[in-house]
Amino acid sequence: MADVRKESRIPFILMTYYNLIFHYGEERFVRDAVAAGLDGIILPDLPPEEAGTLVALSKKAGLDMIFLLAPTSTDERIKLVSRLSQGFVYYVSLTGVTGARTGLQQSIQESLTRIKTMTDKPVAVGFGISTPDQAAQVSQWGADGVIVGSALVKVIEENSGSAELVEKSAAFVKALKQGVLAGHGD
Repeated sequence: MADVRKESRIPFILMTYYNLIFHYGEERFVRDAVAAGLDGIILPDLPPEEAGTLVALSKKAGLDMIFLLAPTSTDERIKLVSRLSQGFVYYVSLTGVTGARTGLQQSIQESLTRIKTMTDKPVAVGFGISTPDQAAQVSQWGADGVIVGSALVKVIEENSGSAELVEKSAAFVKALKQGVLAGHGD
């Protein structure tokens, strides 16, 4: 990753599980992550109430920790996550498992409005976003960005072994970005 960092200004954020970092060692992980050019980490299984040491180490090293909010998050939780998250807040738009969806729930707009009243940090929406139109919709509703995993994995699977893999994956990501920008009126 350090070699890629030399050639790219795109932020790199790692999403992984805390157990790996715990086993590796928090201080060592933060030091090595920053040295490799990592900009942030998302640890879906580490609640902010238990992340004190890692938050302090990361903040000191300039490594953003991004925490998650859910449709069930209370106002107190939104305030805590907003205070501790660096870079942006990750809003998991639905309860249940991740994966591409054919439509979006209207409740996302209500939740984004509520979250935005309690934070000045950007809010990225993930879980269920799978098309440029959906990216545009959540952007119109107030999202500053989208997090897309399953739909991109599907594009990669469909083009595995193809000479067009990188081109088609890049085109999909570019279309999502255009959706976000269109939703913001850019």
